[in-house]
Amino acid sequence: MDDRIRSAIVTGGSRGIGAAIAERLARDGLCVTVNYVGNQQAAEDTVARIEAAGGRAIAVKADVSDPAEVKALFDRTEAEFGGIDVLVNNAGIMTLQTIAETDPDSVDAMIGINFKGCINTMREAANRMRDGGRIVNLSTSVVGTRFERYGVYAAIKAGIETMTGILSKEMRGRQITVNAVAPGPTETELFLKGKSEEFIQKLAMASPLERLGQPEDIANAVAFLVGDEGKWINGQTLRANGGLV
Repeated sequence: MDDRIRSAIVTGGSRGIGAAIAERLARDGLCVTVNYVGNQQAAEDTVARIEAAGGRAIAVKADVSDPAEVKALFDRTEAEFGGIDVLVNNAGIMTLQTIAETDPDSVDAMIGINFKGCINTMREAANRMRDGGRIVNLSTSVVGTRFERYGVYAAIKAGIETMTGILSKEMRGRQITVNAVAPGPTETELFLKGKSEEFIQKLAMASPLERLGQPEDIANAVAFLVGDEGKWINGQTLRANGGLV
């Protein structure tokens, strides 16, 4: 990579895994746009932590399910940092229901944010990202484990993994890599919400490492893929899950 200052957009970067990714990329020297939609204070807190550690970041509100807001997100990042080198698609919501129980509103919401949102940002990145860039999409290891009640969520993420591989080929000639990271059970607010302590402990013991993942574990995987050491990894899904099958 050249010596220019690189910039990253992290969608859903205000809390949990997204905040950990934003802070890790900033420590690695990237200027970071912390995208949020509902919690401005959390986004500003993430920016403050980055700046306190000597990094550079801005918080930008944008609903990724809205193509116009995604365009504005990219516009603001380019204006602030001079270009875009990394996109991390982390924004997402999750409603756990059996397929028999699914309601149209929750399905539409997950499709809008988790699926269309990822398409909107990938499309913008494909047209505007500087050559040599990195795109990382967040998937889920439930694509493989197929836990009950994750049907719609996992199906959407399976689609994201497929698009990841296809976009990596469509970026031929520009030295842009496109990969996905599929976390296993990770101790975040999104993961813990609506689960019993018994179920949480069951998932924690499911991997051979016998613990829940931490946001920093996922951030480390993303940092590898967007860094110089990950430049030969392309079109892949990295299952960051402690060995969960």
